[in-house]
Amino acid sequence: MKKTVITNATIFDGTGSKPFIGNLLVEGNRIKRVTAGESAATETADLSIDGTGKFLMPGMTEGHAHLSFDAFTCTEDLISPPPEEHAFLTARVAKTLLDHGFTSAYGASEAKLRLGVAVRNEVDAGRLPGPRIRAGSLEITVTGGLGDESRLHNPRNCSILSNGTSPSQVIDGPEEMRKAVRLACREGCDNIKLDVSGDPFYPHIPAHCTTMSLEEIQMAVQTAHSFGKKVNVHARSIKSIENSLIAGVDVIFHAEYSDEKTLDMLEEAKDRVFVAPSVGLFHTMVHEAQQWLPAPVVAGMGIPQLIEESVKTHTELRKRGIRHLIGGDYGFAWNMQGTNARDVKYFVDYYGYSPAEALVCATRNGGLAMRSEGDLGTLQEGMLADMLLVDGDPLADVSIITERNRLAMVMKDGEIHHLSEALADAR
Repeated sequence: MKKTVITNATIFDGTGSKPFIGNLLVEGNRIKRVTAGESAATETADLSIDGTGKFLMPGMTEGHAHLSFDAFTCTEDLISPPPEEHAFLTARVAKTLLDHGFTSAYGASEAKLRLGVAVRNEVDAGRLPGPRIRAGSLEITVTGGLGDESRLHNPRNCSILSNGTSPSQVIDGPEEMRKAVRLACREGCDNIKLDVSGDPFYPHIPAHCTTMSLEEIQMAVQTAHSFGKKVNVHARSIKSIENSLIAGVDVIFHAEYSDEKTLDMLEEAKDRVFVAPSVGLFHTMVHEAQQWLPAPVVAGMGIPQLIEESVKTHTELRKRGIRHLIGGDYGFAWNMQGTNARDVKYFVDYYGYSPAEALVCATRNGGLAMRSEGDLGTLQEGMLADMLLVDGDPLADVSIITERNRLAMVMKDGEIHHLSEALADAR
């Protein structure tokens, strides 16, 4: 079994403990041993990497992954690529995430039903480079809800078999939901995505609206869980968050609006649910999207107010110990894939996390969301060997993890995806 040893690195294990100088041994695809203290002699291994002056941390998880979204500005951009070309685009995005230190991707949804499934299968088989993937489904919405692009004069084919002519599958009622979820499970999706609330991109259903019924959400959860799958929800409004918690969903995206009851419910469910604020998209809309979205348009959509609501809610959730995931709806032209690690700094700037706490959200929390086995996201004996060796100290300047050239090593499943020239030459 192949062995790799990393010596004399500053080890941030992702558990919340303070970093320490130490050594880490990988055997096969698992961490065999982590020891504190500088190493005078290299342990016998097939590959030895000198981590002196570098920061060893778990690989990051993109907690709101849209692998089939890349540089799009509108729905037409998202659905127009033919399936064949779209599969290649999805594969390129998967590699981009791994290149930038994301060794896992928790799928939110995809533009066509099996894009995430197909790329996941190829990555798992070792034929494509990419992170661990939980493949997201097509979004499931209701008539008039987020993603329902049809109009009486211009109907869209919004079935699960639409092959990309609509970004969502439109259902109405629990029985239609049951069939939609069963089909997604049959086709290999790991995560089922529901659009439960409105959204600022749809003026007729703003973010505070709740469009999907409790009964529909409950049917989705019951059906998905019976297949061993997870359910993610787009939920911005208070009622959508509360209904999602009652139904037993696994991950809540956005969750800007809240009151004391909502916060209490989230705290009560903190050991079973994960929450991804997705502030990255809104940050870039306000500060970097003027080429596509002029400031008056962004203001008219209510984005500054939603950021204020997000800060209020998620700062309080941080204090209550909710398990946050990073993931800011990347894939828009103004919020590009590969810049996903900026979410770590946003957690510091917007929600009051320390850099170490924000890194725990990006690593340990992401690993727990990815795998119920609890063997991913920290650097401890027996854990899966997904890790990054960073040139510099992210705890002093967390923004350095956004710089690809600072990633001296990217390891996934015990295999080195990237090793800097300096480290390679020193072997």
